[in-house]
Amino acid sequence: MTQASFVNHEVLNQSPPFENVDLFAVDRPLAEAVAANGGASAQKELSEFGRHWGSAEMAARGRLANENTPKLRTFDARGNRRDEVEFHPAYHELMARSAHAGIHNSTWTAEGKSAGGATEVVRAAKFYMATQVETGHLCPITMTRASVGALAVQPDLLAKAMPVIATRAYDPSFAPWWTKRGMTLGMGMTEKQGGTDVRSNSTRATRDGDAYRITGHKWFMSAPMCDAFLVLAQADEGLTCFFMPRFRPDGSVNAIHYQRLKDKLGNRSNASSEVEFAEAYATRVGDEGKGIRTIIQMVQLTRQDCATASVGLMRSGLAHALHHARYRSVFQKHLADQPLMQAVLSDMALHVEASIALVMRLCRSFDRTPDDPAEAEFMRLMTPAVKYWTCKSAPGFLYEAMECLGGNGYVEEGILARHYRESPVNAIWEGSGNVMCLDVLRALSREVEAAAAVLQGLAEETKGLPGASEAVAFVGKTFRRPDSERVARLAVERLALLAAMAALNRVSPHHAELFGTTRLAGTHASMYGAVDLDNRDVNALLERALP
Repeated sequence: MTQASFVNHEVLNQSPPFENVDLFAVDRPLAEAVAANGGASAQKELSEFGRHWGSAEMAARGRLANENTPKLRTFDARGNRRDEVEFHPAYHELMARSAHAGIHNSTWTAEGKSAGGATEVVRAAKFYMATQVETGHLCPITMTRASVGALAVQPDLLAKAMPVIATRAYDPSFAPWWTKRGMTLGMGMTEKQGGTDVRSNSTRATRDGDAYRITGHKWFMSAPMCDAFLVLAQADEGLTCFFMPRFRPDGSVNAIHYQRLKDKLGNRSNASSEVEFAEAYATRVGDEGKGIRTIIQMVQLTRQDCATASVGLMRSGLAHALHHARYRSVFQKHLADQPLMQAVLSDMALHVEASIALVMRLCRSFDRTPDDPAEAEFMRLMTPAVKYWTCKSAPGFLYEAMECLGGNGYVEEGILARHYRESPVNAIWEGSGNVMCLDVLRALSREVEAAAAVLQGLAEETKGLPGASEAVAFVGKTFRRPDSERVARLAVERLALLAAMAALNRVSPHHAELFGTTRLAGTHASMYGAVDLDNRDVNALLERALP
């Protein structure tokens, strides 16, 4: 007997896949924020990027890279040490496309700096769009870009590595970095006993001529198939940064022994490892005992990417929720036409619009820091504050987006479950929420006049907007309290909200006013949609979010 046909299997009242879209063209808040921060001339480049990354093919690669997770091959069939991690071809395709777009190196290259003085803004727009498709592979992309900031303190080493880093080629072969078409860099900082407190690291470095032999471990070392790593170890003069390649100068495999891959909540396409070093070859980056000062050169860059990625994830959640609501009918009306759903989606749209304006404003400060002391002060103070607010906003936001899709949002076939699992890592990586607050306090205590100037600038940019003057006064007063650490989270959140309103005021003044009304002047409930917006504002926010 043959199986009866599925006579009841006609699919009705479901939204089509949110694919084959231009991720730039359908995101008006992004386009306006890029233009407002100096990137108007990159519209064509970003639209081409958005079309490619918004394609069904790229969506499939993102799914496959997460369903087929990396595998550690510690030994070969004969028992020889191998220490390789195998990735699905989809992961390599994602890496190749990000490298081709220069996301891993445009900060440092002449090609990247051709973006009309908005290198960081344009790069961040690409990073934000790529995040919406697949976030895990962006970990080595971020680390490669940021590592150059640390290598700059060792000019001879940077001169050798930069020609390979500077190419827009991705070369996944397991070979010495100096023989490859392109390279990636990772980091090994934290240990079992220390975590954030890297000064307690026990890994030791012993001088061996011009190089060092390193023995010890790392509790987290991400992207283990990178071509080299920046590693912290204790040398004679104290904690020092080292450049540790996968291969020794003679071409033999370095003594980097992977113990296992982490079984993580999210970020599954990207391998994170526990590793032991058995007199592994490395060269010094910066002076002995100056390891913290050396890695600080890259910390701000990685934090910038954490914030950008979190906003990209929220944007994707909003787009999928709104797309679904426009097709799904409940009680004879589309979800998108139901007043309660409109309240939720428009409130979420306002949050994303302010977040992307804030991140692009932060990126503008990175672009202008070399030539503008005021922008350097803004970047120093606001980077941890922006990371704190955007990264800690993402998990709750993505849960709300999942709920807009109901059961469809909760299953792994859709992208929102993956986004939800992905979202916590950005708040944890490169400093948790408390570390960000302490960093803001540290900047305020060490650079009092600079911080006061940043706050005064925000006061001027938000003058007359709802809740602005009260927020400025609260932040200034709170940070002067002797027990400021006790209330640091409240003050840092207010600081970030104030900066978001100022950034949004450059892009959409009316929406900056709405943001101030709902977030600073009024009492914004803990749930999205618990606001009272005019119907015209609701419709305008939703149309801007997804035409």
